[in-house]
Amino acid sequence: MKKIIAAASFAAVLLASCTPKASTATTPVASTSTAEEIAQGKTIFENSCGRCHKLPDPTSHTSVQWVGIMNRMAPKAKLSDEQHQWVYDYIVSVKK
Repeated sequence: MKKIIAAASFAAVLLASCTPKASTATTPVASTSTAEEIAQGKTIFENSCGRCHKLPDPTSHTSVQWVGIMNRMAPKAKLSDEQHQWVYDYIVSVKK
């Protein structure tokens, strides 16, 4: 009986370890920002991002790559979710 319980426990642990991990990264949604908010995003990008490093060219990365970059950098810049979205929308709008 102990062998059955041990085997069942092992199987449960094995199955649980194979499930995908939950992602805490946020993905900006499709642009819902107004022209004014996108202009705010440009200002935030230039002031907040440029405070710590040279500003990257918005066309140097794909929109998918920018999601990862923004998810990594927005907390360092102490951007709110709303500001995060505005900056992302600005960066993506430059490519158009």
